[in-house]
Amino acid sequence: MSLHDITAKTLEGEEKNLGDYKDQVLLVVNTASECGSTPQYAGLEALWREYKDKGFVLLGFPSNDFGGQEPGNESQIREFCTKNYGVTFPLFEKVKTAGEGQSPVYRYLAADHGEPKWNFHKYLVSKKGRVIKAFPTSVAPEDPKLRAAIDAALAT
Repeated sequence: MSLHDITAKTLEGEEKNLGDYKDQVLLVVNTASECGSTPQYAGLEALWREYKDKGFVLLGFPSNDFGGQEPGNESQIREFCTKNYGVTFPLFEKVKTAGEGQSPVYRYLAADHGEPKWNFHKYLVSKKGRVIKAFPTSVAPEDPKLRAAIDAALAT
């Protein structure tokens, strides 16, 4: 099994087969609109714009798991992300990232690399749909370690 075997609903409620991202490097991030780390949206959008034509896709999964910091519904999340950060990378419906009711996406991501401990936890996924590495919230989108890992994944 790989991440490519899972489907998830987009923020607009459409079923998306993650197999559509086969042969692309993915960065999967659990996001929140009312978190101290919310400004990472700007860095994530910049990362997406810089790498999207190189075989890279950034996937955002809003979650209310940590501190109730994503209270909005899907249309409120879309409006917030667009208005405040100009987000154009794919966003999905709000999910549970840990514990009871954990989404299939996060069950897969966390299996070998642990569950997120807070918002804006990042999982780097290979072109074959396997998790390469996880990065905690403290690793910002601009961090050279994250960028080096993305570059290495794209080169394979």
